[in-house]
Amino acid sequence: MNWFLLILGGLFEVGFAFCLGKAKVSSGNTTAMWLAGFLISLSISMFLLYKATQTLPIGTAYAVWTGIGAVGTVLLGIFIFKEPVHFWRIFFLSTLIISIIGLKFVSE
Repeated sequence: MNWFLLILGGLFEVGFAFCLGKAKVSSGNTTAMWLAGFLISLSISMFLLYKATQTLPIGTAYAVWTGIGAVGTVLLGIFIFKEPVHFWRIFFLSTLIISIIGLKFVSE
């Protein structure tokens, strides 16, 4: 169950990064709404990380949580914000994914 909470927390981390990206390109009340989404996503993400660390090692949980956020944010950047895609970016993104999966398998 705590791995599920950790993964969900990582997805909310992607959510707050997405909200920051949208706030950057908006104006007026729309910016305030995206920033509110950022704060809500941030709060949920942190709470889920906290709950997951009740039974998972903090080092592993934090690395997986930030890894999910990093991978998800890069993918959002590529698919939503049209950021550049090149071999080395995909290569290092793949190594990050492999590392996250590896941490899951070697954790107690």
